[in-house]
Amino acid sequence: MREVTINQNDANQRLDKFITKFMPSLPKGMLYKGFRKNCVKVNGKHIKSGEYMLCEGDVLNLYFKDEFFEEERYFIPSDAELDIVYEDGNILIINKPRGMVVHSDDKGTADTLIDAVKSYLYRSGEFNPKSEHSFSPSLCNRLDRNTSGLIIAAKNAPVLRFINEKIKSREIKKLYLCEAEGIFDKKEDTLLSNLTRYEKHVKLTDSKTEASKQICTKYKVIAEKNSTSLLEIELITGRTHQIRAQLGAISHPLLGDAKYGSKAKQRLYNLCSYKLIFDFLPSDTPFDYLCGKEFSISCDFEKKFFSQNS
Repeated sequence: MREVTINQNDANQRLDKFITKFMPSLPKGMLYKGFRKNCVKVNGKHIKSGEYMLCEGDVLNLYFKDEFFEEERYFIPSDAELDIVYEDGNILIINKPRGMVVHSDDKGTADTLIDAVKSYLYRSGEFNPKSEHSFSPSLCNRLDRNTSGLIIAAKNAPVLRFINEKIKSREIKKLYLCEAEGIFDKKEDTLLSNLTRYEKHVKLTDSKTEASKQICTKYKVIAEKNSTSLLEIELITGRTHQIRAQLGAISHPLLGDAKYGSKAKQRLYNLCSYKLIFDFLPSDTPFDYLCGKEFSISCDFEKKFFSQNS
């Protein structure tokens, strides 16, 4: 048996979701059998439904075998330095370098961005895994390994839910810069497709399939030189390889992106998430101070493009 007192980062989530995070080795079938067999108490009362919403200060008694309780929660220490663009008590905005993986993968990649974030917050005293039951600092958006730019990290669960909600409702705009092959006939356009994801690539179709998801990307040509265009991209949806695949589909792949059609000799494409716009209205939350804020970085390839164009 374990007794757990719900803290701020555990509150406002379903009981079954919390237990799944707190006891990740507990099979789901055994969890729901536990509800039926009175193995879960909240504030001294048996709870038979995982739909119960946790409140800060709730006391849980969990009557499961000891083997399903993890005694300690670890993270992988990282010495990687963070390029922090903005920080306050709730969020970090980080400029991720090209080549860095955001989360661990099946290749066992070391020094991921999330490990660097957790290590940074552990050293600053803002994160102690031993005092958390279900939460650890999390990334609100993600970028591919070879895409650089801005990523939001949440320091606590309430802001994580808030930022994720604003991203889902498209109230946080994500703008990218990239170099694409060719000169565009349309200098601005909105691209609509249906994307199906496979293990190592994605496929686009005009018609929707059972496995596909609709994607939408806006682009604007900023400058042109020779047979190359510098674009500003706004992601309306955010799917894996979305920008790369859609530009490839209209015969303007990212310069150097061989996977999606580039014939260029260079083998590293330039794609950078260079601006975030918090485009939402105040809603009487502790995070209203972020309303209207913009964060941006400069991209080396943009400077190079214009210096060679002058």
